[in-house]
Amino acid sequence: MSGTVTKIDEIALGGTKEGKITIATIQEPYGSKSQSVASIGISLQADLQEPDWKVHIPKENIDTVIEALRKAKEAL
Repeated sequence: MSGTVTKIDEIALGGTKEGKITIATIQEPYGSKSQSVASIGISLQADLQEPDWKVHIPKENIDTVIEALRKAKEAL
């Protein structure tokens, strides 16, 4: 993966001692002229250089993902 990463926020991961959720944007994540994405990374340990899990969400899908997460929260 290439591109410019801009960190937006870092959140403590519930249920872990040192885990983190990192929110960022990535410009040109897959090379020149590729569409920018929002990136969500999950790290189970604070000192990891690469997250254990990550997802890239294109801008046009962010609102729908947020709504689905709201529904998931209500279902929990």
